[in-house]
Amino acid sequence: MNFDDFIQAALDEDIKDGDHSTLCCIPPETKGTAILKVKENGILAGVAVAQRILQLVEPQASITIYLEDGCVVQKGDLAFEIKASVHTILKTERLILNIMQRMSGIATLTRAYVNKLSGYAATLLDTRKTTPNFRWFEKEAVRIGGGQNHRMGLYDMIMLKDNHIDFCGGIEKAIDAANNYLKLTKKNLAIEVETRSIDDVKRVVAHGGVQRIMFDNFSVDLMKEAVLLVPGHIETEASGGITLDSISSYAATGVQFISAGAIIHHAVSMDLSLKAVISA
Repeated sequence: MNFDDFIQAALDEDIKDGDHSTLCCIPPETKGTAILKVKENGILAGVAVAQRILQLVEPQASITIYLEDGCVVQKGDLAFEIKASVHTILKTERLILNIMQRMSGIATLTRAYVNKLSGYAATLLDTRKTTPNFRWFEKEAVRIGGGQNHRMGLYDMIMLKDNHIDFCGGIEKAIDAANNYLKLTKKNLAIEVETRSIDDVKRVVAHGGVQRIMFDNFSVDLMKEAVLLVPGHIETEASGGITLDSISSYAATGVQFISAGAIIHHAVSMDLSLKAVISA
């Protein structure tokens, strides 16, 4: 499902045969103005999405943007002003707010994690722990908040996790199978392999054939040891149970990437409102 299809499906879910609350009391030719108000501090995200929603519903609608995606905002700030048919404003209000509140909450939490990495070389990554059919928005919010996107799905990277390795019969067999598959299909995909112990790390380094090693649920002390075992041509990633309180300690080990599903699934939506401006 592409971006525009998602928006249309979301509108259809909400409106179906009509916005009867609006249809019953407001003439269709009525024009109006509404402003997006920020009701708590954080990082704003979803402005470009709101603009696209309006364009899809009413191409003639205008939006004056005061604060862009990624801006640090405070309670009371005005993000943008919409001028459109009142029917358009009321039909799109909840969809715009639902998406922006969720995206802004993720961007805000992501920025908090990124700030903890200040002074370290590690890069914050998201994961596939996302809301079905809403992944693009959540991952875009991570990017707006200062993080980077890991793979978008199962299709754009080979990640050999514990289940793949166990079902395949071992870590070396899984790596060989992945490389053989890439040769056979002529696909250009990076291979990452999950390790669960120092012995796993040693085996992967000795065997080769991967571009990145993930250290899954390693303690900080164990990760320090593991990072030193990996040659420079192989990237390293920390994952599993890493929190806002512990991320700096993991970054100090010298690991290159840190993935944290919490920046999406633990994010709390930011409070925003879209209010009508009534002319005197």
